[in-house]
Amino acid sequence: MPLMLDNSMPVDLNAVDDLFGDGVDLSLPVRAQSKQLQQRMDDVRIRGCCQAVAWSRTGTIANITPDGQNVELRYLRRSPDDGSWDLSEPTTCPFVKGSPTIPIVHLVWAGTSSPDLAVIDSVGRVIIVSFSITLNHPFVQRKWDTDPTDDVHTIVGAYWLNVAPSNQQSYNVMYGPATKHPNGYMYESSFVHAGGPSHPTSAKSALLTITTHGVVRMFWSQNTNRIEETTMELESISASDELITHAAFASEKKYLLLALATTSKQLRLIKIEIQWGQAAQAEKVPGRPTGSLSPSLIEKHLATTNWLQGGPGDSGLDTSMIELSHLEVLPSVTDNTGKNTTPPMVVAVRSRTPNEGSYQVVQSVIDRWEAVEQKQNLPSAYEQLGSRRNSISSELPATMQLHKAAPVAANKVVIAFHTTNFGKFLVLAFADGTVEYRDRLTFEELYAAQDLNKVMNLRQIGWTFADEGPCQQVAFSPTYCSMVQLVEDGKVKWNKLHYPHGDIGNSMQEALYSGSIAALTVTAAPCLFYQNNYDDMLAIVRPYTFKKRFVQDWITEIIRILKIHIDYSEETHHDSLVRNGSLQYCFSIMNALGFRGDFSPRSFQGKFSMLFLNVRNVVVLVTIASNTPVTVREKLSPLDEPEVIETLGGCARWALDLIAWLMDCLFELMNDNHFQELLTRERFSEVSPYLHAKNNVALHFLMSSSSRGFLSAICRRLSHLEALSGRAIEFYRRQSAVVEGGTGGRAAPQLQQAYMAMQQATSSALVKVSEVEALLTELSKEIRQAYQVYLPTFVKSQQNPPQGKQIDMAIKAARVQIELSMLLSASPPPAFIQIIKKFFTTDLPAFRKTIDPGRLFFADYDLLEVQDDEHSLAAKKARGMLYVDVFKRMQIRPSPNKQWRRCSRCTAVMEDVFGSRTGFTFVLGQQRKCSCGGQWTLLPKGHVA
Repeated sequence: MPLMLDNSMPVDLNAVDDLFGDGVDLSLPVRAQSKQLQQRMDDVRIRGCCQAVAWSRTGTIANITPDGQNVELRYLRRSPDDGSWDLSEPTTCPFVKGSPTIPIVHLVWAGTSSPDLAVIDSVGRVIIVSFSITLNHPFVQRKWDTDPTDDVHTIVGAYWLNVAPSNQQSYNVMYGPATKHPNGYMYESSFVHAGGPSHPTSAKSALLTITTHGVVRMFWSQNTNRIEETTMELESISASDELITHAAFASEKKYLLLALATTSKQLRLIKIEIQWGQAAQAEKVPGRPTGSLSPSLIEKHLATTNWLQGGPGDSGLDTSMIELSHLEVLPSVTDNTGKNTTPPMVVAVRSRTPNEGSYQVVQSVIDRWEAVEQKQNLPSAYEQLGSRRNSISSELPATMQLHKAAPVAANKVVIAFHTTNFGKFLVLAFADGTVEYRDRLTFEELYAAQDLNKVMNLRQIGWTFADEGPCQQVAFSPTYCSMVQLVEDGKVKWNKLHYPHGDIGNSMQEALYSGSIAALTVTAAPCLFYQNNYDDMLAIVRPYTFKKRFVQDWITEIIRILKIHIDYSEETHHDSLVRNGSLQYCFSIMNALGFRGDFSPRSFQGKFSMLFLNVRNVVVLVTIASNTPVTVREKLSPLDEPEVIETLGGCARWALDLIAWLMDCLFELMNDNHFQELLTRERFSEVSPYLHAKNNVALHFLMSSSSRGFLSAICRRLSHLEALSGRAIEFYRRQSAVVEGGTGGRAAPQLQQAYMAMQQATSSALVKVSEVEALLTELSKEIRQAYQVYLPTFVKSQQNPPQGKQIDMAIKAARVQIELSMLLSASPPPAFIQIIKKFFTTDLPAFRKTIDPGRLFFADYDLLEVQDDEHSLAAKKARGMLYVDVFKRMQIRPSPNKQWRRCSRCTAVMEDVFGSRTGFTFVLGQQRKCSCGGQWTLLPKGHVA
């Protein structure tokens, strides 16, 4: 329980006298803020560019060390021992080094898919590093060696341009809210205009900075990927002696808005246009390649006002309240009706941090100015003149003015000011560790009370940050479900959301449970859609994964909100299935939530998902290597490089092991009398619980159309590799005969050996791939026929059955629902009973006659990492340091001279390989992420964790 003296006590006893008749001041001094916070606030008042911790969209957390000399890199990682999450140990960025006299002061991330990090020091030098492969090992894009070390170049504002939407549209998609209805939550989505300039090359950005003397610099990537620079000196600032203390950029329509606060307490708003100057073929400039960029910046002054009303001499203001701590400019947004647009707004924050013994309260004041356009009118005399002389127009161009809005006050110190949901909401973080959401239009606080009817955020359900406490700076994750805090002792602390009021429930019929699922879904949707990191969400829901339906319920809602295609029962080609990245994200979540450590059995959904993701990865790698895009076919030929063939050989061995293992699992069910007894209409509902108890996913893998589709695809890829290796061996046989005849040279031995190894693997498989593909084709045909017979009857038997064209839509919806159920490990529909019985009594026994079941039973399936019975896990633990490389699909052991990558999400590993040949580099580029979609991290040499 807090002491009463911890806060100021309002006392209103004006007439109290002491013993000698003198007045007594009964107000109590407030607790002084820490020296570290006082120092931090002094820093932000002097320089508007001093963010010492920042979190990238892919998951890298960068922070400046307390001495300002290094940048540390962290990330959220999964423990391979028990599947728990924590913050990694720091890795020092080797390319950035400050000094005691010139410390590093600011970090800012780009929103690119392979994030660039700009690191800025106290004299305005800029280095840019890129994280294209791993979360903790960057590559240098721009060095600061040639930048001047003069404090006239001190940077007071920095901003990365927005990245243009990848769908070539002029809008972004915003998900939410989830509105409660009697049958569950309905998910809304809306389009938000993608405003502001962007780099002409998709997926690239550009960094803009402004110095204390008003020099704007833009660092941008040329079409050759070389970082170049464009500079502009602001006329409105360079003409005066005043200095800029704080600056903020924002994207607005086709240009940028730049807000400036100066030492003379002026607030200026400036418009900056970027003209990229792309050189066309017809107007080629000598010495400049066609299509290269030559950008220029154009300034236009919009409005000026004073940001301090009353001036420094006002007795009602103390010294800390006449200095800015934050300056932001918010672009225009449409209101909730979608019809009216609210003008841009400039926001300034002033905070009071009382010293020890002070009687003043801690306070932050948020001042606001709306940038409003106003028409100008000519005086009447000029209008009369204009009526006589039509050549003079009576209309003047509109001017912009900054209209002061009512300030917002809080009895806390603001340490961070962010916008989310494309500028619709504001997030304020305070020095006491608390966080507030506010409405962009009204600045009223949001999510302060429980609301289960219109859900947008977990805080509405009652979720809070687990450990509120004093801090100096914060950086939020891409999901805003967790944050890292720089706390008083200079350490970095990870703080995540949790539900503090007991259990949330167990089913979608319970309000807290369904509300939490809806809030998690609305939060996850944009991260999945825009491929942002969401690992902290997996961490906060981990305690609930042992609930019977939690994972299935969440994935069901994600599929609903993103409208993910899951029904592939009518498709015979697999192109759309392979390209369905959204489905991969769902399986990534199930895989992560089903993982409980290397030596613990996975959940049923976790095991199913792990196999699904790895099959998909193998199909993609074989497809990419075998079908080089036409645009680069002349420059590279992956199938002529031994490293590629060795990798494909490993993929073939893994895929053949998978097929053999699945068949062995199906044979086990075929010989299981209890399972066979369940294949009746009365007991069919017991099938799925029985398979869950045995953790046997083989039947579901065949019955679900998406996983069955990948199995068919892998069979075709294996047939292709077998034919390819056969042709290669025949080529080498003929060439060898030519060489013995005395003409020509010998073939590359390494490539020949790689093809021989592939041919050996594909020709000596335990099962015939063609027979398995025929089995899958027959099964798919029977399932389609069952759907055609069963679903029309099922749909017409419902209450208020559909009519006319609605029947086809209802049939499709019912089929999707069945596919979703099987995808999430529920029992197949009753209509499949006869199909499954025929499969186990006719098709599978016939297939069994073509192979040796004993060889399947005693085969080594360690490459798959699926055997999770107690004996197998004990044997795995006894073997020790033996892992499977998810790229080369071979077993590897740690070596003092080799480095590994480990997935931060699923803990899979691969050797950190780099290709010297173009074809291998091209194929390796498809493994920039783990097969589960998680991000790679680089381990120290010889280490496995």
